Amino acid sequence: MRAGGKLALSRALSRLEAEEGSAALAALLDLAVATGAGHALGLTGPPGVGKSTLTNALIRSFRAAGETVGVLAVDPSSRLTGGALLGDRTRLATDPEDQGIFVRSMAARDRLGGLSDHAIAAIALMRAARQQVIVESVGIGQSEADVAFAVDTLVLCIQPGSGDSLQFMKAGVMELPDIIVVTKADMGAAAARAKSDVEGALSLSRLSASGWKVPVLTVSAVEDTGTGELMQAIAAHRAWLASSGQGAGRRSRQQTDWVSDYVLTRYGRAGASRIDVAGELAAAGGPFAAMARIRADLDRRLGLL
Repeated sequence: MRAGGKLALSRALSRLEAEEGSAALAALLDLAVATGAGHALGLTGPPGVGKSTLTNALIRSFRAAGETVGVLAVDPSSRLTGGALLGDRTRLATDPEDQGIFVRSMAARDRLGGLSDHAIAAIALMRAARQQVIVESVGIGQSEADVAFAVDTLVLCIQPGSGDSLQFMKAGVMELPDIIVVTKADMGAAAARAKSDVEGALSLSRLSASGWKVPVLTVSAVEDTGTGELMQAIAAHRAWLASSGQGAGRRSRQQTDWVSDYVLTRYGRAGASRIDVAGELAAAGGPFAAMARIRADLDRRLGLL
């Protein structure tokens, strides 16, 4: 995948559905998890906040720095076909000849805008094949937590004058992001108020014991301002993850969360109560092998094989 460009990565992602549940695919995914050195950046926020515009700006900045980029745009699912309904790729302006950029839309399936099992696997593959991975969530109110448990750095986007900061406080979302961006900063006073509101909300809702102070930034696509500061904040958070040891712990917790969520989604609370996730992870040696192992065990016990 690293040497084969877009075609190799596209073929690997196609295997996620064609070979779902196979031992060979689980081995590939676990190898990707173990060796994936890429940095996964999650963008979340309500529809219309400007996530796609921000993604475009980040792609340009990463490519200007010489880094390869993979983008996973998670869209709501069509009830008829199960496919990606919006097709976020159409809103991303990328050079089709540039082998350093890879964009894939993926349906949320039945996850109400969150990340499906296939999306989690796609992030693992992209993180192994690309230096920077951008995960753009659909942002319909259910996806923020899912994205937070699948990426290394989570950016929450808020629009001026929308009341987003209050709504996110109610939902407990302010506890999740590593960076907060107020988009459409060209709105002037409204953007300044939104930034002040968010900073006040953070002071009330989040007392981080980790040592990372969540920055609140303003970005304007119209005026092309703020992207440089956002790039610096992303780099600073990545450096902090490495120096503090928090990065390794975060990825370890992700694996546990992936397996736990897989069991809960597929078998419900009754099934989850019968599984020792930590034990299965240790025995299998990787999250995707653990999922396959659990699936075989519970399907046999339920008579589904």
